[in-house]
Amino acid sequence: MDVKDINSYAPRAQAKKFESKEYKVFEMFRKDWAVVTAGTPDKFNSCVVAWGSLGTIWTVPGKKTGSTVTVYIYPTRYTNEVLQHSEKFTVSFFPKTLRKQVFVLGSQSGRDTDKVNESGLTPKVIDGAVTYEEATFTFVCRKICQLPIKKEDIAQDIRDYYAANPQGYPVDENGDYHPHWIFMGEIIATDGEL
Repeated sequence: MDVKDINSYAPRAQAKKFESKEYKVFEMFRKDWAVVTAGTPDKFNSCVVAWGSLGTIWTVPGKKTGSTVTVYIYPTRYTNEVLQHSEKFTVSFFPKTLRKQVFVLGSQSGRDTDKVNESGLTPKVIDGAVTYEEATFTFVCRKICQLPIKKEDIAQDIRDYYAANPQGYPVDENGDYHPHWIFMGEIIATDGEL
């Protein structure tokens, strides 16, 4: 798959402009099907996520605004594996007219198939991270934190939710589910308009 490299694009000049925009943060992930992409331009993978948040952490006056995107990815997803070894990732949003193409990214494993090619979407590189031409808006992030959620650290009703949904949260060889991983990224660039 050819990836369009637009590293000549000046994403850092636009990096703080996104902070002045108003986002419907509760709808962005829940309704608009965010796509997380991790890896390198030569080897990357994407998945659809419905759980995510925008926020701030670890601000450094005059140097870092602390603006972040946090996504939650199930441990059996191939994108989780790729993201654990990536320095950057993107979180992209698409028009509703492309739901069918985006669905391919969320319904197949990139471990076994070329789902990007099958989706018909066009990868492109921004600041060393992969997103898609068709995305209406993308956050480019530098990964600053990753950690698995431990079962004992979540409320009982959430544990019950995981256990009651084995189709959505597959169990391991011991018949046990594992909660999502948290990936937090410092927003270093944006592309497009919401």
